[in-house]
Amino acid sequence: MGLDIAIIQFPGSNTERETFMACERVGLHPAEFLWNADHADLGRFDGFIIVGGFSYEDRSRSGVIASLDPIINIIKKESEKGKPVLGICNGAQILVESGLVPGVKDYPLSSSLSNNKRIVDGEVLGTGYYNEWVHVSCSINPANSAFTQSFNVGETIHIPLAHAEGRFVIPEDLLTVLINNDQVPFRYCDPSGNIINEFPTNPNGSIYNIAALTSPSGNVMAIMPHPERTTNGDKIFVSMRDYISSKNKKNVSFLDYKFNMENIQNFISKANGEEWIVNMIITDNESNSVQNALNQIGISVQIQRMTHWEIVGGTDSNLSEIKKSGELFNSNKEYISDYYPTESSATFLVRQNEDMLGIQKRQSLVDRFKIEGVDEICHGVLWNIKVKSGNFDEVIKKVLASKILFNPFSQRCYKYE
Repeated sequence: MGLDIAIIQFPGSNTERETFMACERVGLHPAEFLWNADHADLGRFDGFIIVGGFSYEDRSRSGVIASLDPIINIIKKESEKGKPVLGICNGAQILVESGLVPGVKDYPLSSSLSNNKRIVDGEVLGTGYYNEWVHVSCSINPANSAFTQSFNVGETIHIPLAHAEGRFVIPEDLLTVLINNDQVPFRYCDPSGNIINEFPTNPNGSIYNIAALTSPSGNVMAIMPHPERTTNGDKIFVSMRDYISSKNKKNVSFLDYKFNMENIQNFISKANGEEWIVNMIITDNESNSVQNALNQIGISVQIQRMTHWEIVGGTDSNLSEIKKSGELFNSNKEYISDYYPTESSATFLVRQNEDMLGIQKRQSLVDRFKIEGVDEICHGVLWNIKVKSGNFDEVIKKVLASKILFNPFSQRCYKYE
């Protein structure tokens, strides 16, 4: 009986040991499989787990660079045979960025895992990394997913969570489809199984308290908490084992969902806004990783990344104090530069739809440095794309279509001139 599981590891993955132990506890046979190993060997496995960690150091966006790696195309083909694919934490982010979940036809990006947002009574108490034990409940017919078959409807498990970008963001019309299609197998709940849409029950602000999302056929699941780190999560792996053993593979289907992409508009700064463009003194590994990923998929470009701050309502005096504070940039490795677009290049500004970092920085300037009088601070990233070969307009279109620079479900992109 084949129960061989490929444990997929990318540079920066770090939870392979816990995943091995969880598999072995329930009788699965795990084997390490590096992203750059011979992909022809993947076909011999009965299932796949993409582990947690920080693939490619979460450069550009958590999971996006790994999602463009050639191994993901092989995993897509294997999943289309009905084989189970489980992505945990960073693995979940990779599945979302690759389009494997929620599984729209042709795998377009159709959702986002965005920055955590801890909300009580409608007020944001905090953002960013959060590490805690949480309760999740099985919220679908257990027979409809490869990872819930050992559960009862409403059954809860208590498992750890540790991430900074785990908030599911999904368009409302698509969410309705996913709920009706039993594609939300686990939701955050309290110890009694009650779904309460605020912190701490919902630890990251996910829409509909979503802790996990599956493909339409239920054989691919992205889950943000860590079931592998505790025996409390073993039922997920037991379900995976039983699904493989049953040999009743799902007939794979896809969602027929289309969404309209907004045209990218020109950036217009605020009337009383001061723009700071922050460049790196040292080598910027993040831009190098994005450039290498694009080159690997046949897009010949050179990438430069800069941090963009817009300080609204600042005076000469408090702008000087902000520079001295070091809150917006580290003068040991960064500097404020002028922007000079290079020939055969285009520049885009990417901002979060909910700019939690900008809000945090403004509050920190007030609380820690007593710098008053700033109305707003907006954070963004400037990406300069220099086309090395090929038709300029077509190459720029390919870069934008790759979604490596921004996720339209949680970010906005502007032309910057």
